[in-house]
Amino acid sequence: MTLLSALRVRASQGTQYIADVRRARPKGFVGLPIIAAGSCGACGACKDACPTTAIRTDDDDVISLDLGRCTFCTACVDACPSNKIAFTAEPKMAGVRREDLVVRAGAAQAQIKASSTFSSIFGRSLKMRQVSAGGCNACELELNATANVNFDVQRFGIEWVASPRHADALVVTGPLTRNMKDAVRLAWDAMPDPRFVVAVGACAISGGLYEGAAGVDRAFFDTVGPALYVPGCPPHPLTFVNAILDLLAVR
Repeated sequence: MTLLSALRVRASQGTQYIADVRRARPKGFVGLPIIAAGSCGACGACKDACPTTAIRTDDDDVISLDLGRCTFCTACVDACPSNKIAFTAEPKMAGVRREDLVVRAGAAQAQIKASSTFSSIFGRSLKMRQVSAGGCNACELELNATANVNFDVQRFGIEWVASPRHADALVVTGPLTRNMKDAVRLAWDAMPDPRFVVAVGACAISGGLYEGAAGVDRAFFDTVGPALYVPGCPPHPLTFVNAILDLLAVR
């Protein structure tokens, strides 16, 4: 390739590097949902359309949506006759508590409260080890993308490492299948203290489409609760990067 050809390719690609991951909004991304306030009329169409029972209604027929179960398929949007649910391009939707992932009608999602402890220990120096516990590889591909030229998570001192012995955080994807339960536990036991777990994607957070399946064993999360939940199917790299930065209070 000649220099002129290389310059033409570069010009056609434009600027790939995202200078400010805090303010970036990906085009066409199906992100944080919003639910209109008030009762929906209890037709149940959105609940019937949801493949993971992510949508619930209370006694007043007010809708809530669990991001930890949601696959972001938008079937609920298509099914709802009153247009109560809409998905935005907002990538920030992670939480430090499981209940923080529940979006309620007319209410904003709970924001991540930065941990002063995590910030003082891991701020600007966090090493992560990822384990795919039976995932389809979608979440894994998006996590790999966090280190590319677009998102460049390493600029914040956050890096992926090959060995759990070098890791501060265990990033788990997939529903936690039985044949991976020992691998996840071995990785966790090999990590030095202090350490924490991040559950990434609907499968890791709730089991997703595989919740209750015979081949799934989620006992690890019963004993080692995640310190951070990053929803999505799969999560956008910006969702993951912003979640980690919020947790560590990195600006």
